[in-house]
Amino acid sequence: MFIPKRIFFEKKALEYEIGQRVYDKFKDKDIELIIDNKVHFPSNDNPVEKYKEGKQTLVVGVKRVSKFETCKPSADYQLPLISGCTGRCEYCYLNTKLGDKPYTKVFVNVDDILNNAKKYISKNDNITVFEGAATSDPIPVEPYTNILEKTINFFAKEKNGLFRFVTKYTDVDTLLNLNHNNHTTIRFSMNTDKIISEYEHSTPSMSRRIEASQKIMNAGYPSGFIIAPVFLYDGWKKDYSELIDKLSTLVPKDYKHDILFEVISHRYTITAKNIILNIFPNTTLPMNEDERKFKYGQFGYGKYVYTKEQLSDMKDFFTQKISSLFSKENIVYII
Repeated sequence: MFIPKRIFFEKKALEYEIGQRVYDKFKDKDIELIIDNKVHFPSNDNPVEKYKEGKQTLVVGVKRVSKFETCKPSADYQLPLISGCTGRCEYCYLNTKLGDKPYTKVFVNVDDILNNAKKYISKNDNITVFEGAATSDPIPVEPYTNILEKTINFFAKEKNGLFRFVTKYTDVDTLLNLNHNNHTTIRFSMNTDKIISEYEHSTPSMSRRIEASQKIMNAGYPSGFIIAPVFLYDGWKKDYSELIDKLSTLVPKDYKHDILFEVISHRYTITAKNIILNIFPNTTLPMNEDERKFKYGQFGYGKYVYTKEQLSDMKDFFTQKISSLFSKENIVYII
């Protein structure tokens, strides 16, 4: 559970149940509570310190509900319940996406957001899928916001609506007894012990994530794993092979759903690299353009990916390994 150093409340946020609940939760704690529509930190031009202060900050606000952004390939639309993440992963694309806003922000007008989702569902005769973690990890604040609980209960009643999100975190206990009706898929982001310890700061260990995933599976939720980003370092095949072995042996024997895998190789943009180097000046992330291939992405900007040969080798490895313990049908994509 995320315990912030300070919390900013937008003035209107306290008019909502969730906003008041967060305020009551922390009002008697040694935490700075600020009612202000503008987020501000102690004056400091050091990007490392700004990032540190931001990561210790929670913002409670009201979302202006408008058109939902698309979210291919994982879902049809983003469901904007929360933005930001409490983790400090060096490679994270949110370092670029959120820029000078590294804090976590929760939106208290969840009913408005879900009512908007209902409009999208009603316009489509087929199933409409919503992603709840496109720009966030919603689990660390769930114990005192119950935003996911409310959302899971909503989608359980929607015949043509499905909800999904991914997390690195383990605060899932409040979700275990919900009547989710198999309409919510909870995936877990996994990586090798080496990558977690070197780059995924302030996140749970692999063993704790696996333990949380077991709880979710035992509660009957559809589930799966995102293995990302995959780094091709010396010994990577051995480490990722051991990871998949662990995932295979710890899946409950009576689990009724297919375990879905999404595998994503490491990539970066020059913009991301520059931001990362500002925040983590001593990073050892492999970001040497001479060792990568430049490729234009689906959104029109260029990124540096592994070479065609390396990606082919990676795809063959994960296809064979996952298929041998699960099945080829369990693989959503490997990119």
